[in-house]
Amino acid sequence: MNVKSIMVIGAGQMGSGIAQVCAQAGYSVLLNDLKAEFVERGLGVIKKNLSRQVEKERMTAEEMETVFGNVTASTDLQDAKNVDLIIEAAVENKEIKTKIFSQLDEIAPEHAILASNTSSLPITEIAAATNRPEKVIGMHFMNPVPVMKLVEIIRGLATADEVYQTIEDITKTLKKVPVEVNDFPGFVSNRVLMPMINEAVYTLYEGVASKEAIDEVMKLGMNHPMGPLTLADFIGLDTCLYIMETLHEGFGDDKYRPCPLLRKYVKAGWLGKKTGRGFYVYE
Repeated sequence: MNVKSIMVIGAGQMGSGIAQVCAQAGYSVLLNDLKAEFVERGLGVIKKNLSRQVEKERMTAEEMETVFGNVTASTDLQDAKNVDLIIEAAVENKEIKTKIFSQLDEIAPEHAILASNTSSLPITEIAAATNRPEKVIGMHFMNPVPVMKLVEIIRGLATADEVYQTIEDITKTLKKVPVEVNDFPGFVSNRVLMPMINEAVYTLYEGVASKEAIDEVMKLGMNHPMGPLTLADFIGLDTCLYIMETLHEGFGDDKYRPCPLLRKYVKAGWLGKKTGRGFYVYE
C-alpha cells in the first residue's frame, strides 16, 4: 500500500515528535488535537527542534522550511477522511483511545491504516472498537521521538500481514528501526522497564538508599544513561503508574503491583519534570 498522507492525533511531546519525523521523511502530515492552542504548541516544538538542526548545520534553512511546510494544523477529526495512515498519540487511557478509534473508523477511508502509539495497552482491544481490526496496529515510538531509533510494531490478533509490512516499511523511511512484538500488556519495552522503575521506587520507599544513590548505582554500575528515578520523572509518574496498573491488571501478578510511594506522589500532583516536581525538583 502506498502511504502519502499521515494524520497524527495528539500534538503533545510524542505526537509532535512523530509528526516531525514523518514530515522529515517527506510525508504530508496533519497534526491534530482538540484545541488550536495545543496544535500551535506542538508546531512550536517542531520548529524549535528543526531550528536546532539548522544551528548544528545538519539541515539547511531551506530544508527546514520544506519540512515545516509538510505539516498542517488540524482541530477537526473529520480531516481523517483524506489520509492513508493515522497514528494516534493521545493520552495513555484505554477509554479515550477506543473512543478515538471508533470515531476514526467511521471517518477514515476504507484503505486507511489506524495505528496507536500506546506504550502498554492491548492493540486487540483497541482494534475491537472498529470494523477494520485487520487494519489496526501498534506503533510504539520512544521518547524523544526525533532522537530515539526504536519503534515497537505490535500486531493485534487480527492485524493483516500486508498492514504489518506497510508499517515496517514506513518505519524504515522514518530512519527508525522496526522491531516486531506480539500483543501482550506493556509489550517488551515497558514490561521490562516499568518493573525496574517500580523496584527503584520500592528501594527508595523502604529506605535502602537515597534517590541520588539509587540513580548513581544504575548509571555507574549498569551503564544506564540516566537513573531509573530520573527517568521516571522524565516519563511522568502518572504514566509510570498507569502502565504498572495495566501490567498488574493484564497479568494478574503481584510482581507488577505499583509501589505505594509512586501512588502517593501521583496523588500529590508530583508527576515529574512536567509539573516541576517528582522524585527531584525542577526549576
